Amino acid sequence: MSESFFSWHAGGCHCGGVRFEVALPPAVEAHSCNCSICDKTSFLHVIVPESRFRITKGAERLAEYTFNTRVAKHLFCAECGIKSFYRPRSNPDGWSVNARCLDSIEAVDLRIEAFDGQNWEANASELAHLSEELA
Repeated sequence: MSESFFSWHAGGCHCGGVRFEVALPPAVEAHSCNCSICDKTSFLHVIVPESRFRITKGAERLAEYTFNTRVAKHLFCAECGIKSFYRPRSNPDGWSVNARCLDSIEAVDLRIEAFDGQNWEANASELAHLSEELA
C-alpha cells in the first residue's frame, strides 16, 4: 500500500509528558483483550509495524514493566502512569498503541474485535500479521 494510504495521528498520556504519532489506514482493526493487565487497564490495541510509530516527546519519562515471560515491554509515563503504547509479546517487531490515548479518532473507522488474552498461548497467532509491513 502506498504511503499516502496512511495518515498520521497524534496521541499521548494524561499529563502530556509523553507524546507519540502512529500512521493508520482509514479503517483500523483494534483488539479488546481480556488478559490480566489489559482487562484491568482497558487497553484497546492497535498494533502497527515499527515504521508506522514514533515517540515525539518524553521517551526519557517512560518507565518499563515486564511480567511472566518478560517479552512484552509495557511502557508507562512515570508522571501520570498512563500506558499509551508498548512492545507487545505477540508482535515484538512492532508497537501496540492504546486507541483510547489518541487525540482524535474521528477520521478513523475503528473496528473493535474481542481477543481472548486469557488463553494467550492458543490465540496469539491471530495477532502476528498486524506488525507486518503492508505491500
